[in-house]
Amino acid sequence: MIDIHLIPILKDNYAYLLQSPCGKTAIIDPGEADPIIKILDEKNLVLDYILITHHHWDHVSGIVKLKRKYNCSVISPEKEFGKIKGSDIKVSDKDIFELGSEKAQVILTPGHTVGAICYYFKNSKALFTGDTLFSLGCGRLFEGSARDMFESLEKLKYLPDDTLIYCGHEYTRENAKFCLIMEPDNDKLKKRIEEVENLRSLGKATIPSTIKIEKETNIFLRVKDPDEFKIIRQKKDSF
Repeated sequence: MIDIHLIPILKDNYAYLLQSPCGKTAIIDPGEADPIIKILDEKNLVLDYILITHHHWDHVSGIVKLKRKYNCSVISPEKEFGKIKGSDIKVSDKDIFELGSEKAQVILTPGHTVGAICYYFKNSKALFTGDTLFSLGCGRLFEGSARDMFESLEKLKYLPDDTLIYCGHEYTRENAKFCLIMEPDNDKLKKRIEEVENLRSLGKATIPSTIKIEKETNIFLRVKDPDEFKIIRQKKDSF
């Protein structure tokens, strides 16, 4: 199984350092380089790969500096390849990326952006969702439609319940407030909110979540069709 190290960057972003059993390393969505270099230095590691979920600046701005220092390969979504400076390898839906002996399936998840992707390491039960699926939320529809995002979330929803969700931002506390308004009688949501408040009071991350937790508490995984999703997403946008 891969070893996963969460790295807080920028205001509320998360990048992730992945180490395979054979020693190969990767960074998911380096929105800035310096905190990542610091962690790599502390662990006496070099960087082999950078994996990108989508083209937004807060997920890609560290690429050039990291690539210059480590001469690593940059894996980017095929549909956004030209928008991501430093990209080397295109990946698209159902492609397999190998990190040493570990394999990640690429899942196309348009909605937040047209070409957004997630990386699913089945053996490690780890899903890296960028800005598609958050704990208790989902990404804004900057480029895709409500139907796009609904269908993307449906793909993720049917992964195994114990899949760990590693998303791109620490938004859980704010997302929880909206979910509670939508489902004030959801006891599992109330329990999750207690856990979130406790974690944040201790300065700890609320990530990872799991598919099971999100299906029980995240309003965007609990809607029944694209039309309902669109209404809820619009309400969240003005929340």
